[in-house]
Amino acid sequence: MQSSGKIRVLVVDDSAVMRKLISRCLEQDSEIEVIATAIDGDFALSKIDQLKPDVVTLDVDMPRMDGITALSHIVAKHDIPVIMLSSLTARGAALTMRALEKGAVDFICKPGGPSQIGEMADELISKIKGASRGKLVAANNRLPDRRVVRRKAPCAPPIARAQKVIAIGASSGGPHALRYVLPRIPADLDACLLIVQHMPESFTSMLARWLDEICELEVREASEGDLIAPGRVLIAPACAHMKISAGPSGRVVTLERGGVVNGHMPSVDVLFRSVAAHYGARATGLIMTGMGSDGAQGLGEIKRARGRTFAQDKESCSVFGMPRVAIEKGFVDEIVPLAQMASCLVAAVGRVSPVEECYASIR
Repeated sequence: MQSSGKIRVLVVDDSAVMRKLISRCLEQDSEIEVIATAIDGDFALSKIDQLKPDVVTLDVDMPRMDGITALSHIVAKHDIPVIMLSSLTARGAALTMRALEKGAVDFICKPGGPSQIGEMADELISKIKGASRGKLVAANNRLPDRRVVRRKAPCAPPIARAQKVIAIGASSGGPHALRYVLPRIPADLDACLLIVQHMPESFTSMLARWLDEICELEVREASEGDLIAPGRVLIAPACAHMKISAGPSGRVVTLERGGVVNGHMPSVDVLFRSVAAHYGARATGLIMTGMGSDGAQGLGEIKRARGRTFAQDKESCSVFGMPRVAIEKGFVDEIVPLAQMASCLVAAVGRVSPVEECYASIR
């Protein structure tokens, strides 16, 4: 950031209309200055070399040099946070996952038309401010692309009821952090992981598939009635709060499509409160990188129920917002760097022994 104190932003989009609209939105904020625009990745790279912006907003899908290719060059050469602008489609979601995999710090969905630009303005401004003040996830914290994992052969399909739960909440920077932590957790974890990651519709299912490819754990987007079983990771779908209820075979997932909580649906607070109520001292809560305060109060309820509570440390967060609020409120037992998070979670809940696993499969 230069002496003016403003966040200097380069806007990259092949649409002249979008470049103008995004620039106008950003310049309404006194802390942001749009220093230039570019029509594709090739022009963007030359302007980055020349102007050294603090943040780049980069369209995913562009002619000549697309956003994914441009991002690869930016990450390799510059220490500049990049926020991707994606279309709200399955293809857009897939490309966005690739961008996050390659080093983008966050993304935002483009509006359906010029009349809807105001709906994304506040979110984009917040993410630009968060990205400019946050820290990029270090390159050595990223896994190799498309790491192939040989899954452990279980004694039988997972039918045991989880006696312990790890509830995780994340927002900006969360996909990166989850991609680092989850592949380092063994399949015989003695707990079910329930995750709320703030994302738009069609993106959570893509996130689940993206993570499932590289994890020993089974990762999938949660559905109504899913059994909460050990070694399973369930990610809340967009536009539904994830809660727990009692079913005939054990506790199951309930999806509630109501109003937003803390500005979000799904909300981390809703999940954490439900986990605290159903699991008490057998619950573990983890709040990870993200903007805002969603999850702090719910983490406090897990702590009051005598569960374990963790927060990601400032140094490894892309945006130290959600963890900071929870820490300041005194709801966090332990502040953990990303590099140690998987081992801390495994230590907190333990692993299923072969005897227990086989017994569970024949009950």
